[in-house]
Amino acid sequence: MKARFKRRVHVFAEKYFPEQRLYLRTERSTRYLRLSPSSQLVIVVGTGFIFGWTIFASAALMVNKFSAIGNNQQAVLRLKDYEARLKSLSVERDKRALEAQTAQERFYIALDQISAQQSALLSSEERRRELETGIEVVQRTLRKTIKARDRAETQADQILAELQAVNGNVSIYSSNSAETETTLDYLNEALDETVVERDAMVAEAGRMKQKVSDLKHQAKLDKERNDRIFSRLEEAVTVSISPLEKLFEGVGLSTDKLLDDVRKGYSGMGGPLTPLAISTMGEPEDPSSFRANQLLGELDKVNMMRIAAERLPFGIPLKSSYRQTSGYGWRKLGSSSRMHDGLDFASGVGTPVYATADGVVNFVGWAGGYGRIVKIHHSMGFETRYAHLSAFHVKKGQRVSRGDRIGDMGNTGRSTGPHVHYEVRIGGKSVNPINYIKAARNVF
Repeated sequence: MKARFKRRVHVFAEKYFPEQRLYLRTERSTRYLRLSPSSQLVIVVGTGFIFGWTIFASAALMVNKFSAIGNNQQAVLRLKDYEARLKSLSVERDKRALEAQTAQERFYIALDQISAQQSALLSSEERRRELETGIEVVQRTLRKTIKARDRAETQADQILAELQAVNGNVSIYSSNSAETETTLDYLNEALDETVVERDAMVAEAGRMKQKVSDLKHQAKLDKERNDRIFSRLEEAVTVSISPLEKLFEGVGLSTDKLLDDVRKGYSGMGGPLTPLAISTMGEPEDPSSFRANQLLGELDKVNMMRIAAERLPFGIPLKSSYRQTSGYGWRKLGSSSRMHDGLDFASGVGTPVYATADGVVNFVGWAGGYGRIVKIHHSMGFETRYAHLSAFHVKKGQRVSRGDRIGDMGNTGRSTGPHVHYEVRIGGKSVNPINYIKAARNVF
């Protein structure tokens, strides 16, 4: 079989590559180099292989070079996109915070106005009641005066009748005429005074009724003004509370349980959100006070929800530009799979790492594959972890707030490059941090 193949190769070589002789002439002699068909075939094949390999290697190098350039350009574009998104999120966060602060300031100003109007309304109500009491007293006095006048007129008529009856016996009653005239003069003076007092009382009663009418009109205007203020404040509270409710619903947290947990830590009384305490003198609470207390309760709920949001890990541990290199979930390592309990954010060594919520540092040190790590305990059993750090800026037992610098990014532990490994845990079990980051985009 081998001999046949060799013959075929030899025949093919003789057909296309006949025997060649290469003459080498010198001054003394002439020599030649014999090139057999097989040798020529080997030279041609070898030369073709070398030429092809050169072209292939050059093409591979060019492709790798262009791929690297394309990858770098894509990385630069992604980095610019991340920076633009971070900038827009920061602007939106500042805008929302400014709106919330402005709404709260407007609420406090309106609350002061409502308190002043409530005081004025109570004062006008007391004046109205005093005027009504005065009117009742005047009316009782007027009725008594009218009755006294009627009795005096009756007595005068009786006296006149008696005088007419005894007109023929003037001599008999002459001794009493002076006394009768004195009595009539007294009665006439009393009647005149009574009429004057009655007219004064009637005029005073008219003025009192007009004043009561004016007070009722002013109270109506105050009520309409209060209704407008309350409507705007209620709308502002609704606008403030809706994103917070969506924030907690987005990660499956109970709002009532969160508020109970926050109130346990803020159980003191007093302050600007204390319900209005207004004496009702045994009567039902007026609608304005009831509405104001309801509004104060809603605003207190907004404040409690904001406190709860500050105490839970809604945020990203980096403020500078970064690249997310690994997500949460199972990832394949060779022939096996392994659970990745957090998110990886890559940047340069020394990049500041910040706490994502208020809490207490419960571990600072080295932890195997995590390398240098900081663990922070938060409310409701939450815990966050920041691994592969190069330096620490906190100590165990230290209380930190959202945005406090806790360490610097590094490449310690089981790590293939500078990044921070960020975890969120509830009751010791890991959850996907991206859910909390997405839920907070419209709030912070």
